Amino acid sequence: MVQSLFANLAIAAGKGVVAFMTGSGALLAETLHSAADCGNQLLLLLGVKRARKKPDASHPLGYGRSLYFWSFLVALLLFSGGGVFSIYEGIHKLGHPEPVEKVHLGLGILGFSLLIEGAATISNIREMNKRRGQKPFFQYLRDTKDSDLVVVFGENAAASLGLILASLALTAAYVTNDPKWDAIGSIAIGVVLMAVAVFLAVEVMSLLIGESADPEVEVAVRQVIAKHPKIDRVLHVITVQQGPGEVLVCVKVSFYDGVTTNEVCTSINEFETALRSRRSDVRWCFVEPDIPRVAGAQVA
Repeated sequence: MVQSLFANLAIAAGKGVVAFMTGSGALLAETLHSAADCGNQLLLLLGVKRARKKPDASHPLGYGRSLYFWSFLVALLLFSGGGVFSIYEGIHKLGHPEPVEKVHLGLGILGFSLLIEGAATISNIREMNKRRGQKPFFQYLRDTKDSDLVVVFGENAAASLGLILASLALTAAYVTNDPKWDAIGSIAIGVVLMAVAVFLAVEVMSLLIGESADPEVEVAVRQVIAKHPKIDRVLHVITVQQGPGEVLVCVKVSFYDGVTTNEVCTSINEFETALRSRRSDVRWCFVEPDIPRVAGAQVA
């Protein structure tokens, strides 16, 4: 992430200089996008640092969700700082078109930027392919709890698509000698940024509010309990994703008749140990012994 920050700083500076020299609205939109990416990566780094803080008296379950908060701010910044302003600039250029100059410089910096952003996007895709297993790619994007990875991928993918659009717009403006194509490119880049920002905001907001953990966690809970000789069955399970790699599990179980209080305590400890050996992401586990309710009654 730090490497991406310095790369985006260099790209933003290069785009800014060339945007001034060419007068291209699409290049200006890309400059704003890269500048916003720099701010976004700083926010994500801050979020990662905050999420690693140890639990304390005021936050007994830790600070893991703080990364989701900063990721949500990144989505807002991408929407307003990149998307809205790019559309505004494009509309302004449509009403007051200006000739695009030194197109070769613009295409050069765009091509160089696309190499860097494209490589970063491919690297993100490879990492996600390792983590998603057999799950379809877009389903993984919706289900994953690694908000920082999804946000970085969204930024890099939007940047790559934006660079392609800017290159096409700049080329069309040069070939047709009509600067309005450049303005249209700026608007198109803004639409892409806003669409990506909305997707990221929706996904991160669900985690920020308190989303359940991966279904595999509950499956592991039920499988461990099914093998325990003194625990009868699961009555209720709640899982909550508290942060990247941090899951809270609350389980209500019933025991077989004749199990003593000491055996109940021992069984709970054995269950927690077995569950954590299967799911290292289970950081907190609370188990409540209870008796099955009558048919039709709700379990609290």
